[in-house]
Amino acid sequence: MNKIIIVLALFLAFSCNSTAQKKKNEVKKTFEVTKTKSEWKAQLSDVEYYVLREAGTERAFSSALNNNKKQGTYVCKACETPLFKSEHKFDSGTGWPSFDREIKGNVDFSTDYDLGYARTEEHCGTCGGHLGHVFNDGPKRTTGMRHCINGVSLKFVPAE
Repeated sequence: MNKIIIVLALFLAFSCNSTAQKKKNEVKKTFEVTKTKSEWKAQLSDVEYYVLREAGTERAFSSALNNNKKQGTYVCKACETPLFKSEHKFDSGTGWPSFDREIKGNVDFSTDYDLGYARTEEHCGTCGGHLGHVFNDGPKRTTGMRHCINGVSLKFVPAE
């Protein structure tokens, strides 16, 4: 009898890993800019494709945009949709370009469970490219939000 209880207890303990924890994030919106996998691969470098189309993450401190202090707009590398303004950029110390807000209407959000817990993932609202994640540990004097963005998903357009 004790063996049955132990086996049942072990079964219950290992079955607590719910499907919600395993769920892959899917953006279900139909985007204005859509391309085939081969079209994206022809347009983007390998690392750009990995981040933007496969929801990858670039190495921390690898983007030149992390230390960019020029005035201008950060646009989507895949479709050039304006996503972030330089006046909302700040040094988060994380190794990725960080902003306290997005350009409203140009960034979409979804929930990502890839690490076993919910995170808010950001996508380009025009092509669906993966940008990064948003957290609530940003500057308290502004929005309190930290949009942690892969620099490889962005292109910087200097102000005129």
